[in-house]
Amino acid sequence: MVEIDTRVFGKIAIEEEKIIRFEDGILGFPDLRDFTLIYDIDKGSDANIKWLQSLDEPGFALPVMNPDLVVSGYAPRFDRSLIESLGDNLRSDDILIFVTVTIPKNDVTRTTVNLKAPIIINVENRKAVQIIAEGGEYKVRYGIYDVLQARKKAGE
Repeated sequence: MVEIDTRVFGKIAIEEEKIIRFEDGILGFPDLRDFTLIYDIDKGSDANIKWLQSLDEPGFALPVMNPDLVVSGYAPRFDRSLIESLGDNLRSDDILIFVTVTIPKNDVTRTTVNLKAPIIINVENRKAVQIIAEGGEYKVRYGIYDVLQARKKAGE
């Protein structure tokens, strides 16, 4: 059990099997390697926004979400060698994909996700990597407010 005093969530205890390891850190923060995924327990794992909480730097937590919630058929292209560190024989059932969320302080309607640099996690061994997708079909700042509002109205 690892205990940390976070800026956003206060003091939390993390079980060893809930630690996610980025061998090379995440983009812009290569020294941050150990994380855990935190979400609203009342909403369960279906919560739209989750938090990738750093265990190396308790003041650092990234909001993340499943890209399928905002982009149907999200399938970034990338060189397979970028995910070799996650393990051999990866199947789609073995991975989770998240994108980072940016929520402006003064205008929630300008909330965006970074579809260009997804986070890929092997759920079996809890190894993770953040990659940069090839091609130009996915944006670094993709507006999601209207998409989420439409989903909410549709009852999804």
